[in-house]
Amino acid sequence: MYGYYRIASGVNITSIGEPKANLKEILTLLYTANQKEVSVIVFPELTFSGYSASDLFLNKRTLDAQNNALEDFLNASKEISTVAVLGVAVLFQNRLYNCAIVTQNGEILGVIPKTYLPNKREFYEKRQFNSGKDIKNQTLTICNQSAPFGVDLLFSDDASLILGVEICEDLWAINPPSNMMCSNGATLIANLSASNELVGKGAYREELVRTQSARCMCAYAYSSSGVGESSSDTVFGGDSMICEYGSMVAKGEKYQLQSSLITADVDLEKLTWLRINESSFCDEPTNYFREIKLKTLPTLGNIERFIDATPFVPSIDNLQSRAKEILDIQAYALIKRLTHTKIQKVVIGISGGLDSTLALLSLHRAYELMGWDNKNIVAITMPGFGTTKRTKNNAKELCKILEVTLEEIDIRAICLLEFEALEHSQINCDVTYENVQARARTSILMNTANKVGGIVIGTGDLSEIALGWSTFNGDHMSMYALNSGIPKTLIKYVVEYFKSNTRLTAILQDILDTPISPELLPPSIEKGEQKTEDLIGPYILHDFFLYHFMKYGATPSKILFLATIAFKDVYSKEIIQKWLILFIKRFFTQQFKRNTMPDGPKIGTINLSQRADWRMPSDANAQAWLEDIL
Repeated sequence: MYGYYRIASGVNITSIGEPKANLKEILTLLYTANQKEVSVIVFPELTFSGYSASDLFLNKRTLDAQNNALEDFLNASKEISTVAVLGVAVLFQNRLYNCAIVTQNGEILGVIPKTYLPNKREFYEKRQFNSGKDIKNQTLTICNQSAPFGVDLLFSDDASLILGVEICEDLWAINPPSNMMCSNGATLIANLSASNELVGKGAYREELVRTQSARCMCAYAYSSSGVGESSSDTVFGGDSMICEYGSMVAKGEKYQLQSSLITADVDLEKLTWLRINESSFCDEPTNYFREIKLKTLPTLGNIERFIDATPFVPSIDNLQSRAKEILDIQAYALIKRLTHTKIQKVVIGISGGLDSTLALLSLHRAYELMGWDNKNIVAITMPGFGTTKRTKNNAKELCKILEVTLEEIDIRAICLLEFEALEHSQINCDVTYENVQARARTSILMNTANKVGGIVIGTGDLSEIALGWSTFNGDHMSMYALNSGIPKTLIKYVVEYFKSNTRLTAILQDILDTPISPELLPPSIEKGEQKTEDLIGPYILHDFFLYHFMKYGATPSKILFLATIAFKDVYSKEIIQKWLILFIKRFFTQQFKRNTMPDGPKIGTINLSQRADWRMPSDANAQAWLEDIL
């Protein structure tokens, strides 16, 4: 399933010192998880006995009862392929250890001792247990099975799952064991915990789990003891969480009076490639770990995971702050460029479309921040053979409201002269017909910049750059590509941000409602309007493809798989595949344009400038990528 695994966190109702009663609850959760096609389930710390048994651990009968229940568990789970991570007390070389035991199909695969033992305030673990921090390359026998024992264990399948285990306080330490586990390849960390409830502790604990999954670029499954634990001095709420790379993907309700289970589908393949693509992960030190092979895991028939159709667009709660942040990056980037060059004049082509609108708004913000005269923003509208009255009027109205200098230069006469020089019929509306117009506009902008002593601001966006949807040495070129780090789907939402300004509300709404078009062909040729998305496909799809291709190097087949889920109610698989093929072809063939693109500010984690992010030969062959989905 393209690296997806279903992970579970189970919190069993606990009866202190009564492992047989606890066994029943544990097995119920395990059977449920297996039926749900869960690959790995984690239980709370000291699962069979209960964490708060305290000095009862110093009595042999507690361990005997626990081991009897563990043996019954192993016998009852021989047909269960779900990997279970449970808490047990282990006697080794006359020392007692608080451990996690990893089992599958009735076999003990390994035993991991706790490294950090809390021994302050309400915790006195060193009274009963010893730290296992130095135990490596050992084996032990438990329930008549010999198993690897130590803090040097990882468990892996033949694909993307590499499981590491730490126990409660280990996570709260300055250097959690999971750091080294992940730097040695672990993609999933299971944490068996007995974290009590105090005012404010739950929020801090959640942040700790979430940020550890981000720092280690891993999935993190956490299970803590529930209300069945003793309340003699502290209360346990049964917190359960599953995080993936800094995001909470599942969280259980605390204070349950019955056993509970949460599941989440995590993309471990993505995490592997994110480490290669996005971070200094490969500079982390490695150490020796014994890798234990897992048996066949449950087959995942489908994924139960929300796939965002617009991954570049923030959630509605963050949209306002994100839009402001984008505008600040653009504005201050421009301020730096202008102050460095000692220029206070800019020239921009304004079409009445989304891209030029955002660029103009960002320019206006920069000039406001610096107290510069808005009249030094020279906006030029250049109507051609396909320009509509709607876009032309919107361009003029926007410039009027923002009080910038507006010039109108009709390019048709210039283009007709060039058609004549080229001996190109003006009724032949081919690529030459369109590109002559695009280059005429760029020439006018460049020459005007020379005339007024300014620089040309480019308006092309990240989506167009990915597809090469620009005319080489036409709109492809500028002196500063202000929008080059923002994809089309996000530009729409940033423009929305400005609508709160009552002066701009009506005009921006009409611009947002205008179909995306280069307006290069006469309306009569295109039966009314030339629409970009009719020619190259929906930008919402192309931005989805771009995100997954660039963010973590997803294969075309995986992108297609995810897109069919994200757009299941909008586009058929055949339609998505059609536009994905076009995206791949254009992405590869248009690299030569990206290799010669002008400077522009990087806005998000994905950028296509060869100086900032993406380096690729112009003659790279797309065949291997196309074969993945053909």
